[in-house]
Amino acid sequence: MTTDFVLFIAREAITTVILILLPILGTGLILGLLVGIFQATTQINEMTLTFVPKIIAVFTVIFLLMPWFLELLMGFTREIFSQIIMVAQ
Repeated sequence: MTTDFVLFIAREAITTVILILLPILGTGLILGLLVGIFQATTQINEMTLTFVPKIIAVFTVIFLLMPWFLELLMGFTREIFSQIIMVAQ
């Protein structure tokens, strides 16, 4: 096992994590910003108003993008296993 192999695995893992988390965190960030602007303009200081829409939106994004997430994870796993087989030979 060389340092190039370890760096390849680390780079692929970080890229996969970023690709999976970006839509989820982006949705929460954008919706949080919109709710914050809405609360600032209407002066409504309800705490549940910030959490409930974000939770619903994040779970909806996770549910809708689950096939794509699984495809990314399966591709990453296949690549890691193929690299392990190459290193073992």
